[in-house]
Amino acid sequence: MLNHLLRLPALARVAVIINEFGKIGLDHELVEATTENVTLLESGCVCCTVRGDLSRALGSLFARRLTGEIPAFDRVVIETTGLADPAPILHTLMTDRLLSYAFQLDGVIATVDAAAASATLDTQMEAVKQAAVADRILLTKTDLVDATSRQAIEARLRALNPAAPIIHAHNGVVDPVDVLNAGLYNPLTKSIDVQNWLKAEAYSAPGGRRSPHQQTNAPGPELASPPHHRYRENRHDDRISAVACTVDNPIPPELFDTWLEILMMLRGPNILRLKGIIHVEGAPAPFVIHAVQHIFHPPVILSDWPSDDRRSRIVMIGRDLTDEFLKRGFDLLRSSAAVRDEPNGAVA
Repeated sequence: MLNHLLRLPALARVAVIINEFGKIGLDHELVEATTENVTLLESGCVCCTVRGDLSRALGSLFARRLTGEIPAFDRVVIETTGLADPAPILHTLMTDRLLSYAFQLDGVIATVDAAAASATLDTQMEAVKQAAVADRILLTKTDLVDATSRQAIEARLRALNPAAPIIHAHNGVVDPVDVLNAGLYNPLTKSIDVQNWLKAEAYSAPGGRRSPHQQTNAPGPELASPPHHRYRENRHDDRISAVACTVDNPIPPELFDTWLEILMMLRGPNILRLKGIIHVEGAPAPFVIHAVQHIFHPPVILSDWPSDDRRSRIVMIGRDLTDEFLKRGFDLLRSSAAVRDEPNGAVA
């Protein structure tokens, strides 16, 4: 897939960082010259093999770009091993001050082998986490499975991560439009696209089921019953929930802070990913939150509401999050915000 993308004009100014354990065949005809651990490609791209810490590798690339030692690049693709836990990489990008100044997270892309996906998801928790936190899921080797098996895999992936579009990649060929600009900030329009990033309508409420019109990512069977009933017991993804919460009234800031603190204290390591657009009481515009496990990206304050919808919307993918725990927490936000919105209202 990378071989295909790197030949396209849309990715002519890209730096690729490859984990030293990753094995990806960059064709020999792409190689132009090598300097230390950086390979310059004929397409104009820069390929870097990670020999140490990711922060140092990204910092070195950025510094060499500034000095003109390597060609200028507009985007970095980090290619990890199949067993990589995506959370530490996202934590690095979210918490390193230098990196957050120089780079902006676009999205996470997970490639899923259609022929091996069921067995891998059954046995490897890392694979479940990769699919759960992804912004885009690329389904490969679909020619090796029949239509029924493919639909079952898609349904399983959709239950794990309702908002991520499932894209078929045939022999590595994929349209860059389908995989680029998956993040909150869209460089093409130079604007923040909250609706497309959040996709709250794709999620279910705690204890609820997604309705057929919410299955928007790719064609496949509707999930009329809980998806884990269709597969073997004791699967890793049986423990994963993908849920959403909507709060109609503005939320008092101290209440929202308390809710987040309790959530992170009790379930922080099990929150694989959390996104939200929050209407804070007294604020003229909303702010956007984004967390991976217990690490939060600095909130983004929007200049205005992206639509006429003024509700707070929170989506969450996590492990071992019971319906009762989530319902009680979300009910606290809804009821307390509603009480505060009443004349003479007060929060106990």
